[in-house]
Amino acid sequence: MGVHNPIKTMRAAILVELKKPLVVDTVELPPEIEVGQVLVKILYTGICGTQIGEQQGVKGEDKFLPHLLGHEATAKVIAVGPGVKVTKPEDTVVLHWRKGEGIQADGAKYRWNGTPLNSGWITTFNEYSIVSENRCTPVSPEVDLESSSLLGCAVSTGMGVITNNAKVKIGESVVVFGAGGVGFNVIEAAALTSAYPIIAVDLYDEKLALAKVFGATHCVNSRTQNAEQEIRKILDKAGADVVVDNTGNVEVIQLAYSLARDVGRVILVGVPKKGDNISIYSLPLHFGKVLTGSFGGESHPTTDIPRFLKLASIGKLKLRELVTDRTNLDGINAAMEKMRAGQISGRCVVKM
Repeated sequence: MGVHNPIKTMRAAILVELKKPLVVDTVELPPEIEVGQVLVKILYTGICGTQIGEQQGVKGEDKFLPHLLGHEATAKVIAVGPGVKVTKPEDTVVLHWRKGEGIQADGAKYRWNGTPLNSGWITTFNEYSIVSENRCTPVSPEVDLESSSLLGCAVSTGMGVITNNAKVKIGESVVVFGAGGVGFNVIEAAALTSAYPIIAVDLYDEKLALAKVFGATHCVNSRTQNAEQEIRKILDKAGADVVVDNTGNVEVIQLAYSLARDVGRVILVGVPKKGDNISIYSLPLHFGKVLTGSFGGESHPTTDIPRFLKLASIGKLKLRELVTDRTNLDGINAAMEKMRAGQISGRCVVKM
């Protein structure tokens, strides 16, 4: 038996059809909160490039339509299901898509227009959400709730790329393609490890200006400059120790690979569209060069989020500067279009 759910309905943004605007409508919640589930009221949620990719169908056919979206947020716990120990009612939590401590619960069974509405272990583009216990990390209610929502993905992914995937050492060179929500955190993590140089590459001067705030030592606008030439001028002849791609663009990935030194590490955060394949000369991979994908920076939210909040509290980690745009649930489609057009420099946060 589950626990009674006091919330009957909510408004949510629903992905109904690929490459179409999300539908903002009323959704029915299940009557009970089951084992390992946590009912939360969403306070703030970030819009990530992942949701843009889901909407645009970059991974191909979506077998789960219609479904809910979103995977980073701050929230207030309303009720918990049987077996939940990580959190309790009235807690303030950061929601994240990477697994933390606790039960991996079944996804909630919502309904929309009388039919089932799919969701995973976490969704955040909704006023309330029933999430798996292991997607919740309790935090102090005194944290900045708006910017702390980005700890669920943008911050933890960017930090993890540098510390877990690339394992950057002091003084190593880092090139970052794609200055955005995750890219800024990759840059800041590189700066925290005293990497040098830290080269930010993007199409938009506004994003590059913000990249400097987060610690980029050099910036290259690949729309107006020859990116390869400019980067090679900055680096020594051997190439970069670490190159991170956040774009998922095949040509950029191939350039990133060519810019890395013989024993350099190339970390792929962005995901190419289904069917877009890269072409590389693979021999260097046999002699120490590394090309690998990042899965959320391999972060562990339960331990990482408190560490990052501690750094933010002493001014070592910038969080509020990440939020450059704000909207509400009704404005979510306009915000996603602005993101696709490169008109949002950092992260856009939705206030519920």
